Amino acid sequence: MSLRIFILFITIIHAGVSSAQEGILQGKIADAGSKEALGGVSVYIDKMGAATTTADGTYKVKILPGSHSIEFKFVGYATQSHPLLIREGETVVLDVSLKAAATELSVMVISAGKFEQKLEEVTVSMEVMKSALIQNKNTTSADNIMDQCPGVNILDGQANIRGGSGFSYGAGTRVMILVDDLPVLTADAGDVKWNFIPVENIEQVEVVKGASSALFGSSAMNGVINFRTSYPKDSVQTDVNVSTGVYDNPKRDELKWWGTVNPAYRMTSFLHSEQIKNFDLVLAGNNFIDEGYRQLEKEQWSRFNFGTRYRFQKAKGFSAGLNGNLMNTRGGYFILWQNGDSAYYPQGGSVSDYYTKRITLDPFLLYYTPRGNRHSLRTRFYQAVNLNNTNQESISKVWYGEYQYQLHLKKDLTITSGLTSTYSEVHSDSLYGHHYSSNVGMFSQADKKFKRLILSLGVRGEYFKVDTAETTYNVILGKDTSILPIHPVFRAGMNYRLQERTHLRASFGQGYRFPSVAEKFIKTKVSGLTTYPNPGIQSETGWSAELGAKQAFQILGLRGYLDFAGFRQEYRNMMEFTFGYWVPPGTANPANPFTMLSYFGAKSINVGRARITGAEITVAAEGDIHKTTFTVMGGYTYIKPVDLDYDSATSGGTYQGNILKYRYEHTAKMDIQADRKKWSIGISLRYNSFMKNIDASFQKELFNDLLPAYHSNLYILPGLKEYREEHNTGDIALDFRVSYKLTQEVKLSAVINNMLNREYMGRPGDVQPPRSFAFMLSAKI
Repeated sequence: MSLRIFILFITIIHAGVSSAQEGILQGKIADAGSKEALGGVSVYIDKMGAATTTADGTYKVKILPGSHSIEFKFVGYATQSHPLLIREGETVVLDVSLKAAATELSVMVISAGKFEQKLEEVTVSMEVMKSALIQNKNTTSADNIMDQCPGVNILDGQANIRGGSGFSYGAGTRVMILVDDLPVLTADAGDVKWNFIPVENIEQVEVVKGASSALFGSSAMNGVINFRTSYPKDSVQTDVNVSTGVYDNPKRDELKWWGTVNPAYRMTSFLHSEQIKNFDLVLAGNNFIDEGYRQLEKEQWSRFNFGTRYRFQKAKGFSAGLNGNLMNTRGGYFILWQNGDSAYYPQGGSVSDYYTKRITLDPFLLYYTPRGNRHSLRTRFYQAVNLNNTNQESISKVWYGEYQYQLHLKKDLTITSGLTSTYSEVHSDSLYGHHYSSNVGMFSQADKKFKRLILSLGVRGEYFKVDTAETTYNVILGKDTSILPIHPVFRAGMNYRLQERTHLRASFGQGYRFPSVAEKFIKTKVSGLTTYPNPGIQSETGWSAELGAKQAFQILGLRGYLDFAGFRQEYRNMMEFTFGYWVPPGTANPANPFTMLSYFGAKSINVGRARITGAEITVAAEGDIHKTTFTVMGGYTYIKPVDLDYDSATSGGTYQGNILKYRYEHTAKMDIQADRKKWSIGISLRYNSFMKNIDASFQKELFNDLLPAYHSNLYILPGLKEYREEHNTGDIALDFRVSYKLTQEVKLSAVINNMLNREYMGRPGDVQPPRSFAFMLSAKI
């Protein structure tokens, strides 16, 4: 049905394409100083990407008759804007000389304030990852590339920015994940499925660090990751990538479950984009088969996504479109290993076999007024069907809509206001039950630019309801307390240009997160381990503050920046899954200790207050040194995660101290690529310090706390304590890649992940892949 709707939509759009004779805009772009041609310059028409210059600096684009604004943008150069009036059938030649930018990389971002800004002028810490890095690393799933971002960790699929999150067993997230500014979190678990994100069509990834609920609502209390897909330029583009890889033998023979034939994986993807007069079309797909490095944990998926946009000729500034993503996945998965010496083997010798179907459909309308103000209406329908052989099926549906109005006033004042609405359904007879939720939010943010100073103020109010439970917010006025059904949050930030290449910033933001359906209602058992529901769990709240400085530099041929930040985050009513004996409410504790054992398991509860302070330094640079182009991105993050309500008797952790569970105190990331003529070489490094504190229940003998004289010889993860004692110095992963251009359109690459073949673990029991080798053939048609 969805495919039929899409075909009908394409047919209607094609039928409506104007027959008016277009004009042609062409020219050449060169460096203002050296006069050398600049390839890869982006040409924008009325703020929409239209073309990219070729290697000799030339461009040619068809354009509708009328008045237009033309912009030329290129990394390391100042953006130029030109007004243009073109008539039917007319050819206009516009040659441009770009001047080197005084600031670092001239990177433009949207996620910080929901409008386009220079990276150095935003009031919060941000990281930007380009599509080239995603492609060069032969990225199969989006979580793999995000683990390369400074300050970001992905722990068994859950995003963590600067230690703001730990590990919550696949339920809920404190990081809002967006694709093209729209949430892509599921209605049931409230988490992201990273392999559903179309890595074959990512233009740029923007990471906002710190509480961002004022603009993005619940789940953005630790930050935002926004994947921005691309639209076609003037020339038709078709990219095809084929890769195949194999897992090497691990260093320890005990981990190897295969015989003489090592498990392999392979991926095929394509991307096609073109402009058909004033109609934009993008088609992309991905097919992936992985035999798995963990026994029985195979996975395969097929994904197809599309993007369309129609720019109306008679209604200038008005465009509409429909985007979509469809995916089928099947595979096997296990949480608990057999033991520390057999970490790649599933406990009990079996896995959960699953089959999932996911679809998003995103109709949108966009209108720019003659004065440059913007109206936008973006909507999304997201359905996820989860089937498996362990009686844990669920069907979830989300309907999301956001209207936004952006007003650009005189004297560099931008006001962005909007209204969001979400309705969700979850249907699961055995796992969650049947639940319905609704959410309405209103937000507004003002950004004012003075000569050297930029100020930003934002506010949001949000109403949330799951079944009969609603938002409550206490307002205390003297001795009186009023209860509001709306939760308000605020943010403020400033950016001050101290010198031409030095920017100082400060920001404060509040955050909140409503519990997911899984955290409130899940009831399941995995490998004998029970997870209990908690319908009464409360929302968590928090805030983050930051002081930072961004220093642009130019060394030899490299242009870039160094960024320094000190930050603090605080949380109240923090939600975490906790092990214990969960006797149902209204039931007396059984007198027989052995009966009490049947109530052992994990439940999501409000554990209290937490504080995370830390510092971070990041670097990004790009440029030519001795005819070799270098690209650098990296950073180091230190955090001090403290449980403010720590009680040694009830903490349940392995560390005797008030450190929060599942955090790395020290992390470091670095990626360097060098391109010279037809050759490219790159190296990636990731370091995580030892995870000091985890749930003690994972590694201690079960029920020994209840019956000290009784030895069950049962462990959730047998051998975990000895494994952690042996691997207690932190983890280093090193990746290497090299590529060679066979022709201008065809490139052959080799990628080695975990080149040192180190053995390291993510969440407890999840030992990461051994060394792998992959070959990739890429072609531009």
